Amino acid sequence: MRNKLSVLCFSVLLCLTNTITAFASFERGDDGQDVLAIQKRLVELSYKIVNLDGNFGPETEAATKKFQEDKGLDVDGVVGPDTYRVLMNKDIPPNRGRSSVVRNVLNAAYSVMGVPFVFGGTTPSGFDCSGFVQYAFARAGVSIPRMADSQFYYGRRISMSEVRPGDLVFYTTYEPGASHCGIYVGNGNFIHAGSSTGVTVAPAFTGYWGARYYGACRIL
Repeated sequence: MRNKLSVLCFSVLLCLTNTITAFASFERGDDGQDVLAIQKRLVELSYKIVNLDGNFGPETEAATKKFQEDKGLDVDGVVGPDTYRVLMNKDIPPNRGRSSVVRNVLNAAYSVMGVPFVFGGTTPSGFDCSGFVQYAFARAGVSIPRMADSQFYYGRRISMSEVRPGDLVFYTTYEPGASHCGIYVGNGNFIHAGSSTGVTVAPAFTGYWGARYYGACRIL
């Protein structure tokens, strides 16, 4: 029993560590000295940025995409771990930029992996789907509505192709419309409180949930 508990604790810790690294990024909307350093480095490498102002806007995004294209990286305009390492010759700093809020949400979500499903539940003793989502956002200092359908209309609705980590994904289950929800974590997966699984990670757009996909929204 003690060995199983140790393995479980290690797995959760590893998951949290990987989450922090995987979702560290600088992207459009971020600002500050870290962004300014990125801008200066791009200019040093002859990528055009006229305004070195520490604001990650369209110009910085375009320069980042050109850099990524030249270096054979994924061309998305986001300075994530791989792009940052090639550009800055060091690992990306943790807990920086707007995406730090996303990381806080995801860390809170992963911290309650395995908590059982309880209808109406809003605490680590037990969650329903929207109670889990509200809890994870609240732990990151973000207040959102309690119910799944209200959460769907609270954020800015986005297409499936636009979904990124931290966005909410919704499904039609026991009633029409957005009756189930979770948090997209990347790589085609989402974390949610399932009625038969408790808090777990599952494919967001294929299989059981893909057949019931209703839409997505962005709050952060």
